[in-house]
Amino acid sequence: MGASGVRLPAISLGLWHNFGDVDVFQNGRTIARRAFDLGITHFDLANNYGPSPGSAEENFGALMKKDFHPFRDEMIISSKAGYLMWPGPYGEWGSRKYLVASCDQSLRRMGLQYVDIFYSHRFDPDTPLEETMGALDFIVRSGRALYAGISSYDAQQTSKAAAILRDLGTPCLIHQPKYNMFDRWIENGLTDTLTKEKIGCIVFSPLAQGLLTNKYLNGIPEDSRAAKHTSLDPDSITHDKVDKVKKLNDIARARRQSLAQMAVAWTLRDKVVTSSLIGASKVAHVEEAVAALNNTTFSAAELSAIESALR
Repeated sequence: MGASGVRLPAISLGLWHNFGDVDVFQNGRTIARRAFDLGITHFDLANNYGPSPGSAEENFGALMKKDFHPFRDEMIISSKAGYLMWPGPYGEWGSRKYLVASCDQSLRRMGLQYVDIFYSHRFDPDTPLEETMGALDFIVRSGRALYAGISSYDAQQTSKAAAILRDLGTPCLIHQPKYNMFDRWIENGLTDTLTKEKIGCIVFSPLAQGLLTNKYLNGIPEDSRAAKHTSLDPDSITHDKVDKVKKLNDIARARRQSLAQMAVAWTLRDKVVTSSLIGASKVAHVEEAVAALNNTTFSAAELSAIESALR
């Protein structure tokens, strides 16, 4: 990761969905256990993950107690704060009060003494960046986290945040942006900034909430995120987008991969990206993503074909 000694698995598991109190605990437990057995040692959470908010951390705490406690030193566990978590003016964004209180709450929910990485989940336009980064520095120095990270900051914000943390003596370890074939905003300056600042990168939503799979090739399945309106707007699944997905699926088949596997491998083609952060609602999703690592090399012709398909 960047200029640090931290290594992440090429595939990491995010607990945004499918691990909350509305989900079947045993299913999440089976997914997490299989992921760890396959070499996924990084589990990514945030204070508001669930639903309901906080319940993913509570369930992960139960998994730590039941299954993973003996392996704590083999794991990277991360959490974040930035989005709405509780009512009132101190329950979201980037103030020192919110970040420190939220970190303490996350540790209690997970039954941990510390997290390996704690993130500012989003840039706060109304709080001085010095305060937000100062809070991350305090969280690290107080032993609540080992490393500091940021998520969804643009290139300019990232550069300023990195400079502040560097001056404080707690360098920014990692940036977590959204990145997939349909959302390539990080290519417009952020990846260059991360390389320059020697900050690692883990990308979330490599499958565009499931759009970059074979799930929507023939309509919207009843059990899909789009049908449930959880994180994928069904109106975004246009005929034009489905046509692009079908072309990408043909390229993936020629590579002897599923579209999901190619999409994950594609996010890892840039050396600045250390890990691709997947979600999973069943064990097969984890196994499929890990199998993507069998072919992460793209020829110039394949990359050109992908660009053509996305036009």
